[in-house]
Amino acid sequence: MDFTIHPDLEALRRRVAGFVAEHIMPREADVIAEDQRREYNTLLSLQQRARDEGLWTPHLPVEFGGLGQGVMGMCVLFREMGRSPVGARVFNCDAPDQGNMDLLLTSASPTMREKWLRPLCEGRITSAFCMTEPAPGAGADPSNLATAARQEGNEWVINGHKWYSTGGQDASFLIVMARTSDDPKTGASMFIVNRHAPGVEFIRNIPTMGPEILAHREAEFRFHGVRVGEEAVLGRIGEGFSLAQKRLVPARLTHCMRWLGLASRALELCKSYISTRTSFGKLLAQHQSIQQMIAKNALAIHSGNLMTFHCAWMLEQGMAREARPYSSMAKLHVARTLCDVLDDAIQMHGGLGYSDDMPFGLWYRHARSARIADGPDEVHVMLIAREFLMKELRLLW
Repeated sequence: MDFTIHPDLEALRRRVAGFVAEHIMPREADVIAEDQRREYNTLLSLQQRARDEGLWTPHLPVEFGGLGQGVMGMCVLFREMGRSPVGARVFNCDAPDQGNMDLLLTSASPTMREKWLRPLCEGRITSAFCMTEPAPGAGADPSNLATAARQEGNEWVINGHKWYSTGGQDASFLIVMARTSDDPKTGASMFIVNRHAPGVEFIRNIPTMGPEILAHREAEFRFHGVRVGEEAVLGRIGEGFSLAQKRLVPARLTHCMRWLGLASRALELCKSYISTRTSFGKLLAQHQSIQQMIAKNALAIHSGNLMTFHCAWMLEQGMAREARPYSSMAKLHVARTLCDVLDDAIQMHGGLGYSDDMPFGLWYRHARSARIADGPDEVHVMLIAREFLMKELRLLW
């Protein structure tokens, strides 16, 4: 087993890490404050600097302005970007746009790629992914999909109700998953829909536990007889569920690496504090209970790194089907790790950690969604157990 990173990728990782530390972290509070006023001067200036330094969308092919990094390279770089909650957006690598870029690259028609993908890659527009529905529609169980598309001549007519469509309010286009037949495996399809097309009703941004930051505003939509042409179909009719899986596995990994980057930063802040704060006659770092927290979280972060990189390696070997349960392992473990690290960080800092003088409260309110997004913990537990019991999950690769 070779755990070394190729020298070219390592050099790129260091450049991204330096950019995050030198340019993004000192300005992240400005980006967030401006965003609350719907202003983006600081963000746009940082994005331009990332372009100027050749760090823009490194996950994309060169012909779309990227650096042609594979899945492993994407994970390595996203871990550094994730050290700031606004880091991925600066490099145009944030969710949901990054996952939508990958989907359009492989499944959109040439016409749709030029119309929507290229401006998305260039950062001129944003997008959203509309799959989740209010009960009794699709949530953790995609078979509950209720939004429907019916064919009328050369058009498809979409009716339905979606929510938690991240970034939907400001998006230029939506990727909408809709039922096109009753077949349990091939009954769903994906469509590219102009956000401002007739019949697309933006209802609201859902108030959530996590404050709104940049694209992370959870939109709710209704589709009233929205008409799209055949060119708007992603892939082929009936491929909706398979395309969702194709998008989901690498998207989970990018989430994992961003979350691990933030968890690492939180633990480093703890190290700085407990190494200088004295309590009951000695440094906090000398108390065994504190050491247990540090060791537990360091172990969890390291385990998350290995799980995520292993799954990325599997994808690069063309083992997409085999990688699915491993992506569930990584997502389940890393989402819990991020929440645990932040909870312990608050505890180690005491009253300071609970205050907004430290960022842990803000980060935690966003982190808590990690255990629900891209499949709740319980679904991943079920999937891992099922794969093992069916003897399709090998615990030694």
